[in-house]
Amino acid sequence: MFDANTYSSRRDALLRGLASRGVREGTLLLLGNRESPMNYPDNCYIFRQDSSFLYFVGIAQAGLAAAVDLASGRATLYGDDATIDDIVWTGPLPAVAELAARSGMAASRPRAALAEDLADDLSGKRILYFPPYRADTRAELAELTLEPYTAVDSLASLPLIEEAIALREIKSAAEIAELDRAVAITVDMHKAALSTARAGMLESDVYGRVAEVAYASGGGLAFPVIATTKGATLHTHSHDGRLVDGGLFLLDAGAEAPSGYAGDLSTSFPISPRFDERQRAVYELVLRMHHKACSLLKPEVNFRDVHLAAAREGVLGLKDMGLMKGDADEAVNSGAYAFFFPHGIGHMLGLDVHDMEDYGEIHVGYDGSARSGLFGLKSLRLAKPLKPGMTFTVEPGLYFIPELHAMWRAEGRFTQFIDYDAVKPWLDLGGMRNEENWLVTGDGARMLGPAFDKSVAGIERMRA
Repeated sequence: MFDANTYSSRRDALLRGLASRGVREGTLLLLGNRESPMNYPDNCYIFRQDSSFLYFVGIAQAGLAAAVDLASGRATLYGDDATIDDIVWTGPLPAVAELAARSGMAASRPRAALAEDLADDLSGKRILYFPPYRADTRAELAELTLEPYTAVDSLASLPLIEEAIALREIKSAAEIAELDRAVAITVDMHKAALSTARAGMLESDVYGRVAEVAYASGGGLAFPVIATTKGATLHTHSHDGRLVDGGLFLLDAGAEAPSGYAGDLSTSFPISPRFDERQRAVYELVLRMHHKACSLLKPEVNFRDVHLAAAREGVLGLKDMGLMKGDADEAVNSGAYAFFFPHGIGHMLGLDVHDMEDYGEIHVGYDGSARSGLFGLKSLRLAKPLKPGMTFTVEPGLYFIPELHAMWRAEGRFTQFIDYDAVKPWLDLGGMRNEENWLVTGDGARMLGPAFDKSVAGIERMRA
């Protein structure tokens, strides 16, 4: 948690932004997360506070809510002090009034008082809230606003969403320090995988070592780890495969620092000590795509153009390998490249590993502008001009997906660009991607966290 002034300043800035839009009356409602049971009430998932609540209030404790009067700026924290029955199980906890002071709030009230205090705003529909992503939050919002459960999402405040994005997408120096910390832990996770993975192990053996590093840091995992020998499946969360000599391993994993800020890296490496010839060719091409993308990062560059430049670099390399043909620019503009590169090159990074996407990707990544419907490009989560202080991932990849090969070949799709006969012998290779985390500076960009050598020689040294 940062100092109290950080949170009061953030709330003040949010209210100023709303006032500039003519929104000067009503209540800003911030619902913190409650505990979420796995299978019975006392056996809960690891608690994770709502990120909007963390950003504007800063308290990572379950069962809290906050309300801010837009006209006066007065902020109140709602929660219940621990009873002796609670303390027996949890030990002493700070009083709600003490937590309020830590967040720069002058007032605190019991949680049950929240509905009563909001009553005056109900008739004027002046309660502003963010879109809920959990069913229990949606149900509580329906109760507090007296709106149908099915209407709650559509009544979330667009001015609130847009002003929060404007604040949160530009990271402060303190936030950048936390992101550097999260990425440093994430680098250690990936180095642990590189030094652990051996033929004969299960994927779960590598997953366990990676998770150990994350939790030993005092934080945890930013998202479910992808630790797989099946790299052609973009998001597989099973860990039951066995590592075999000659195969590839793909790790997509990130740490969450104790503050809640996230890291997100991907590393692909051979299960044998060295890449074979085909693996090396694809791996080096993915690195070229990555370096091309990163060379373009600076203020005012549209991230969509970064994605397309990496895609073009991939097409040129695949043509050299005999897997693609035709004009590279036409292959990119048509979407043919997405046969090999079917996902977006990156996403915002911050308190969420996909930062603020609970507000809606169209607002966070596109500023409300139209999104492409093309396969591959439609999965790009960030497609707007970059600004100093923005933090995000850069993650190109190349994949050989048998089902996609069978479908597109049968349909005769993009035969002027893709040589399906030449691709067929590569279908057993799987997939690779490389991901790093970046910060836009005043005149360029820098990588977050410590670098480690991901060249072929560097990976093979770590594998040895």
